[in-house]
Amino acid sequence: MTKTITSGELLDLLIDGGEIALLDAREQGVYHRSHLFHAACVPLSHLELVLGDLVPRRSTQIVWCDDDGSTDGLATRAASRAAELGWTDNAVLVGGTAAWAADGGELYSGVNVPSKAFGEYVEHTFDTPRLPAAEVKALIDAAAQGETDVVVLDTRPLGEFRRMSIPSGIDCPGAELVHRVKELAPDPETVVIVNCAGRTRSIIGAQSLINAGLENRVVALENGTMGWELAGFDVARGVDEHAPDPGPAARAWAEAAADAVGTRFGVETRTFTEVAAWRGDRARTTYVLDVRTPEEFETGHLDGSRNAPGGQLVQATDEYVATRGARLVLIDDNGVRATMTASWLRQLGWTDTAVLTGGIPGLVDAGVTLRTGPSARTPVERTPTLTVAELARLLADEPASTVVIDLGTSVKYRTRGHIPGAWWGVRSRLDEARTAIGDAGTIVLTSTDGQLAKLAVPDARTHWPDADIVALAGGSKGWRHAGHDMEPGFERATTTPDDVWYKPYDHDEPGDVVHRHMQDYLTWEVALVEQIERDPTVSFPAFD
Repeated sequence: MTKTITSGELLDLLIDGGEIALLDAREQGVYHRSHLFHAACVPLSHLELVLGDLVPRRSTQIVWCDDDGSTDGLATRAASRAAELGWTDNAVLVGGTAAWAADGGELYSGVNVPSKAFGEYVEHTFDTPRLPAAEVKALIDAAAQGETDVVVLDTRPLGEFRRMSIPSGIDCPGAELVHRVKELAPDPETVVIVNCAGRTRSIIGAQSLINAGLENRVVALENGTMGWELAGFDVARGVDEHAPDPGPAARAWAEAAADAVGTRFGVETRTFTEVAAWRGDRARTTYVLDVRTPEEFETGHLDGSRNAPGGQLVQATDEYVATRGARLVLIDDNGVRATMTASWLRQLGWTDTAVLTGGIPGLVDAGVTLRTGPSARTPVERTPTLTVAELARLLADEPASTVVIDLGTSVKYRTRGHIPGAWWGVRSRLDEARTAIGDAGTIVLTSTDGQLAKLAVPDARTHWPDADIVALAGGSKGWRHAGHDMEPGFERATTTPDDVWYKPYDHDEPGDVVHRHMQDYLTWEVALVEQIERDPTVSFPAFD
């Protein structure tokens, strides 16, 4: 029998400050509609792939929630699955989010709510300078005429920047700002404009430069690229310009500036020996997060660390760490990005955040062997697979009896295309797929990289006991890379496309409707600061 916990008991745990992981087992698109402030989204359909990173200590107290906490609901199923995988302390919130609300608790819409609310809190607390799109456009135009000097720094990852950016903008993700700004704006007379898609990373980025003591005038683009587009200005697409590495002078300034910020916000350092002791402590959780760029991380990182680029770690903290009250150790090369990121995490409430002394160079000097490549993926049990070439032959020879089910996101299925003829579904709703599809001789499960598909093979067997069920090795990405056609559109959906949150510009709708989604999103962000004032579980530490 799965343990249960009441709303009142959960409230006490959240206020107490001890270690607890509050996890929502619903799909992100459902979670997005209404959830608890501190709940990290861990959909049942993806549980095995993300739980180990989000809750690394297997004895952590976990509370699962969903809509109603029913005995056959997603939370109960997730708690049972987590227990099977070795997490020993699982409970389900009685009555789910509905009971929490009925007992007076606050529920929030949106994703990454703690970080988004914090961004609004920062703007209100520090009165971060911001300019509307029309005034920023006037500055950029004046710079083009040689009347002033302006640099526009976009704080998003390069993939987001390529999708749409402010004309003349340069990609410089959040934690990179202090690290690289002096290389881009060595003249104190240069106006530095910071933007993102909406508000949070613009605010945090601009305030980071101000906290670091940059002499330049620094402003955030109010409402980011969405505000720019809503003002009627064109965005650039497909731009690849990234901020350069800092030279010696820029690096020296950044290191001194970060040291001052670290002192102001009480950022401490820990040696490799101390971090090793923390990681060996079975009574506490320690996350080790490398905040450098993915490219730097892949050239060499501490074994067991996870890449969490600093700007994204502050922007979407709940996607990297889910155990409240845990220790966080941040790693970079010279302390600038780690210290700046730690300063924000401490203000966000992650007060046990420290920086690894000496960073990556210190590890090398100490003879520590670094691991290369991306973050290690969660291993998936062996399951029957077939290759892309075998699937192509099967679809050509036996099309009537072969069914392909794509378990990737509905956004990717629609916008990036899918294997021709494939159905779309959600792993935790394969019962709905069975109803929609009916009988099949062979079922081939696919997902973006094939990992989720492999996990879903046993689930599919419960619904198609007489079918031959396999996963596509390499997934839909492997199919595409092999040169096979991808089919556009959103036909053959087996369930509601609420598996993920659709960003305002993900909607396949007319421009005026997309603009309305943008405005609604911006209005939601601004309103968060008022909502958290009513929530006794939310408080941000005060620093001078």
